[in-house]
Amino acid sequence: MLIHATDLKNNLGKYLREAMREDIIVLSNGQKVARLTAYKEPETHPETTLMVSERAAAYAAYPREATFEEFLELTNSSEERYEYIDGVIYWMSSPKTIHQTALGELYYHFAAWFRDKSCRPMLAPYDITLKRSADKPNVVQPDLMVICDLDEHLNDKGYYMGVPSLVIEILSESSLGKDSVKKLDLYLSTGVSEYWIVNPFNREITIYKFENGDVADSRNFHDSENAASFMFEGLVIPVHSIFG
Repeated sequence: MLIHATDLKNNLGKYLREAMREDIIVLSNGQKVARLTAYKEPETHPETTLMVSERAAAYAAYPREATFEEFLELTNSSEERYEYIDGVIYWMSSPKTIHQTALGELYYHFAAWFRDKSCRPMLAPYDITLKRSADKPNVVQPDLMVICDLDEHLNDKGYYMGVPSLVIEILSESSLGKDSVKKLDLYLSTGVSEYWIVNPFNREITIYKFENGDVADSRNFHDSENAASFMFEGLVIPVHSIFG
């Protein structure tokens, strides 16, 4: 499929879903400049799995397709962290120092800014259940999120069952495709209003504004700039402060 760069910007959500079925070629000034293609996890091989450690073997078994009931059984019987997106279980590896440094700095800024306000920042691990439809639950653990309706959506077990207003994911080598494509599509289609993708490798923050199931606006903020929220006026964070 051939599309113009302007069409991609205005209908990102639509073309992310289209890319699951076929490659999309992006045109700019009549020239082919980019290809949007479905992200596929690397294949694993049984003979390789036999040679790695127990923890690495657990990682090699994922992602894998499963029912939601199988996902719940797994999480109830394991201390490991997992996410469930569109019928697939993803094992979550331990974060590296660069990831945790960025997360700690972000939470410091968010906790200070939201103090004495009605919305509340929350840190992973914290399960968020998002549904594309009533019978298709997804369970994710964003690195950081802002919740404005916490008291209204706690179930009888004390778990939050609503939709965060703002979600932040910090990229790692193992989560690059999942955070940039799969989770972006999940968040925009389930009611999240704002999504921050924090890239510690190029010291950049991308902020998406979601409306009506699509991307209404987006901005990239570089190391020397201040990242500014669309939704929360006055929430401004110097990008350089996040990455140490």
